[in-house]
Amino acid sequence: MPDWQLCKRKVDYMHKIKPIIIFTIHIILQLANMSLWGGLIIIFGLLRFLLPIKVINQVLLKLMHRLYLSFGIISVAMIKIFNPIEIQIDIDEPLSKQKWYLITVNHISYLDIILLIDFCAPRIPPPKFFLKKELIWLPFVGLSAWALDMPFMRRYSKAFIDKHPHLKGKDIQATKKSCEKYINTPTTVINFVEGTRFTKKKHKEKQSPFSHLLRPKAGGIAFTLNAMGELFSNILDITLAYPDSSHPMMDMLSGKMTKIVIDVRTMDVSNELIGDYFENKHFQTKFQIWINALWTAKNEKIRKWMTN
Repeated sequence: MPDWQLCKRKVDYMHKIKPIIIFTIHIILQLANMSLWGGLIIIFGLLRFLLPIKVINQVLLKLMHRLYLSFGIISVAMIKIFNPIEIQIDIDEPLSKQKWYLITVNHISYLDIILLIDFCAPRIPPPKFFLKKELIWLPFVGLSAWALDMPFMRRYSKAFIDKHPHLKGKDIQATKKSCEKYINTPTTVINFVEGTRFTKKKHKEKQSPFSHLLRPKAGGIAFTLNAMGELFSNILDITLAYPDSSHPMMDMLSGKMTKIVIDVRTMDVSNELIGDYFENKHFQTKFQIWINALWTAKNEKIRKWMTN
């Protein structure tokens, strides 16, 4: 075999093996990072539970928020080390750590969560994710979220309420009660409006009218606004995109990701956005028109980024 062919084979081999090596090292470091900070958060969370003294609780929670943000910052730092990446962040107005924010955002990958934590760290209060009640039993995630005072939502279906009318409105009341702790502390709440990650399969099954998004689930964000809308200073409509990646998480771990776009648009929380979505049909229709207009604009942004 000629030397040039042998050399080409070696180059091809290295080209194939390099992503595997990067993936192995990168995923081990990412898991170690998550385990370290998550484990510390759970330990301090249990300490808060065992020492229910207000001053101690406040000090420990601030420490836990620092640990939580450190996880996101270091995770994104590793992404930058292992990937030839550009992270483009566009924000239309100044943000503040002294305000309360509700983030509405599309959901593409588990990577979204890490990026949002890192985005919030230097700009706005530590983010809270509204979680389904059942997730409290999920190993590691449930305990960490509980320790960080993230709200667990229990949404009763209309059929369930019809069978148990005495529970009508209890879900909103329970969520409002869990959010009372945010009244004196600036907070960011994140709502993945689509309810699940975008995939081509889900897009086809759900017959979404948006080329790059799933249909928005208006009920979840309406529920959040009705439960604690009076607390929010602004809504931050965030659009996430990975223009050069078809499989963001795998590409990121393998060192193949080249670009991430985070677009942030600031909106006021108007009275028209607060109401009983599940009982008031007129309000429900208006809210659906609002969220669909938001999603139409978001889809157009992603379409342009993906075709550039």
